[in-house]
Amino acid sequence: MRAIILTALGGLLASPAAAQDWEFSADIGAEARIFVEDPAYPGQLETWQPSLILNAEAVHESADGRHQFVLAPFARIDGEDDERTHLDLREAYYRYAGDEFDLLIGATKIFWGVTESRHLVDVINQTDGVEDIDEEDKLGQPMVKLSLLKDWGQLDLFLLPYFRERTFPGEEGRLRFGVPVDPDRALYEDDDEEWHTDVAARYSNFFGDWDVGVSLFHGTSREPGFVPGVDKDLGPVFRPNYEQITQAGIDAQYTKDAWLWKFEGIVREGQGDTFAAAVGGVEYTFFGVTESGADLGVLVEYLYDGRDEGTAPPSAFEHDVFFGARYARNDIQDTSILAGAISDVEDGSTSGLVEASRRFGQNWTGEVEARFFVNVADDNLLAAFERDSHVTLRLTRYF
Repeated sequence: MRAIILTALGGLLASPAAAQDWEFSADIGAEARIFVEDPAYPGQLETWQPSLILNAEAVHESADGRHQFVLAPFARIDGEDDERTHLDLREAYYRYAGDEFDLLIGATKIFWGVTESRHLVDVINQTDGVEDIDEEDKLGQPMVKLSLLKDWGQLDLFLLPYFRERTFPGEEGRLRFGVPVDPDRALYEDDDEEWHTDVAARYSNFFGDWDVGVSLFHGTSREPGFVPGVDKDLGPVFRPNYEQITQAGIDAQYTKDAWLWKFEGIVREGQGDTFAAAVGGVEYTFFGVTESGADLGVLVEYLYDGRDEGTAPPSAFEHDVFFGARYARNDIQDTSILAGAISDVEDGSTSGLVEASRRFGQNWTGEVEARFFVNVADDNLLAAFERDSHVTLRLTRYF
């Protein structure tokens, strides 16, 4: 698997650079996860999890700017968890830009949402679950996307002909459930399985100080449920179960001076009883808090999820509060720190994250991430990760 990844990526790196009408960029990163406690489950890695990350992007654009080709592969080679070693085309598409419309054909990443702690409305792309548990990393999604650009706003229409299954850590991996997930034995509600054609639409516009988006999705849920099963050795596993859903969502952001008011909400049917979920809050930025001109943003958000236990994919955010802070030094090294924690208001279970990054010279970036779990109740979904607090060190070279 690792040889295939290196061969495929090496061929891509060599070809676009030789073509004068293509723009090419790439980065290679060395990463180490260091877990501070012994594993909770048999077979898991102990402390050290090294890996190598490779990103590349090749872009060609016609002279008139109307035609664009993009190819952006991603690869990770993990030293401990075979399931975390993977290759993905994050983007591989052709795009035509008309006067009042935009047509995209291929695979790409679409992001919807405004809140910091959770992106409820972000439903197009599948989560790359071997990267982290924060659902920020996404797999490329094959699609046909038509965007209408009018005075009354933007309307995006999506035809999604193929479904990407979620990735999960292997038995050796950390940040997993006590019973491993077997992604090779997924279940589907629809007989077409991954070839079911999904559809989606989103309208967005600015109304004074308001930035509003309204979305609708119908198709295979990117968020699976889990069905007990056994593997080939008769060991217990969870089988992902992908159901058909219809989801309506809204995201809104109000900007006033140093204030950002944010909200995301959804209503979903198809996974047990119809339920609603929402996250909303505020971010306030203190500008120029140091003589060098650094900014400090303070964030507070409330998370609610009304899904029924046992009939829908599990959620750890039924009634939770997020507190965070964002520090930007605004220096030439682009130094920044983000820290935050989500706490359950009923049982006090808390998960937190600290991210810091700084550029060195023109081509290097260093990053430190710390994820921790404290005061976790036995019946909280976070209990599966209670012993997985860790620090991640990452050094990236850009080309």
